[in-house]
Amino acid sequence: MLTAFARAFQTPDLRKKLLFTLGIVVLFRLGQHVPVPGVSFQNVDECVKQAEAGAGSGLFGLVNMFSGGALLQLTIFALGIMPYITASIILQLLVVVIPRLEALKKEGQSGQAKITQYTRYLTIALAVLQATGLVATARSGTLFPQCTVGSEIIPDDSIFTTLVMVIAFTSATALIMWMGELITDRGIGNGMSMLMFVSIAAGFPASLWQIKQQGSLADGWIEFGTVVACGLAMVGLVVFVELAQRRIPVQYAKRMIGRRSYGGTSTYIPLKVNQAGVIPVIFASSLLYIPQLLVQFAGSESGGWTDWVSRYFTGGDHPYYITTYFLLIVFFAFFYVAITFNPEDVAENMKKYGGFIPGIRAGRPTVEYLSYVLNRITWPGSLYLGLIALVPTLALVMFNAQQDFPFGGTSILIIVGVGLETVRQIESQLHQRNYEGFLR
Repeated sequence: MLTAFARAFQTPDLRKKLLFTLGIVVLFRLGQHVPVPGVSFQNVDECVKQAEAGAGSGLFGLVNMFSGGALLQLTIFALGIMPYITASIILQLLVVVIPRLEALKKEGQSGQAKITQYTRYLTIALAVLQATGLVATARSGTLFPQCTVGSEIIPDDSIFTTLVMVIAFTSATALIMWMGELITDRGIGNGMSMLMFVSIAAGFPASLWQIKQQGSLADGWIEFGTVVACGLAMVGLVVFVELAQRRIPVQYAKRMIGRRSYGGTSTYIPLKVNQAGVIPVIFASSLLYIPQLLVQFAGSESGGWTDWVSRYFTGGDHPYYITTYFLLIVFFAFFYVAITFNPEDVAENMKKYGGFIPGIRAGRPTVEYLSYVLNRITWPGSLYLGLIALVPTLALVMFNAQQDFPFGGTSILIIVGVGLETVRQIESQLHQRNYEGFLR
């Protein structure tokens, strides 16, 4: 990996792309530290310190991780790229349900551009809703429920101040979306994935240092070293599984057109073990946040159901919570694979171009075979996702870490996935520019 980056900086064109990407990343990180107008920075800073000391705000941990810690600090980039992620997931689900969107997807480049435009519109709409909810949550004191000055974060409760804050949050989300598209067009890698990578990696040093400060063995260095060693082992495991795939061989029959012979080639269909990626973990985490959110807005005096939810689904370390979280990840893994990979379409395309799987007849037998292989592969992939996602819970028990434990769950999957994809793109562009000629 380091050799690839060193060779990339030696190539002028790639060096420009890398420097452009780094420049966008620096601007993105600067925006995560600019306070939004109308917020008392001193009160926010005090509440954040109390949360780091143990009061915590685990309810918004997922969004705070994706924003690089900007959510709890109420900066202009507080929403981060979560509106875009949510809009992209919603559009992917709607493509399967709405025939018009499915037809657009099959049109190729023009149809995909139209779907991208719809994603942008939906991102802005979700940003307005989330910004309004964030301002209301911060004003009511729910953002920091155990902070002494949690209800004084926004001193001015006028409509003008609220509108200014909502506009600032929404405009910043549009700016983040534009920066991500700039990286995709003129930089290296997928822009949104790169910004997500930066947001998550920015919280690693603080989380690791917090574990060291909370440790008691050898002034915390033993716990620090244990966590780093476990993190490196998990990175190796995630890399191994993310690169694992089942290759289904496909043979194309020969066709004679005039005096020329076409086809007769062999290829394969790569089915990844983790076909769903990190989406099931995001779905399960978001779904489990809904009961906690209802409890915080309903209050403790609402009835027995709030006590039951607070007892079993708030701490994150109860067996009920762990079991529900694991089962939801397994369910969403199968659900997402079912809506993104259609064996009938794959079999139909193979049949159209004269392709077949050796030993399997074209048509319905091919569909049944692909479904059988996909189900068998999805089982270990879903169990792997569930076990990886439970690492923060184990860390919470063993090391008394916060909910945003660095090496676990969504963070490690995104970090490794984006890192592998970026290195692949750099190496592919290096191969295009440093190839050997016919004569040596």
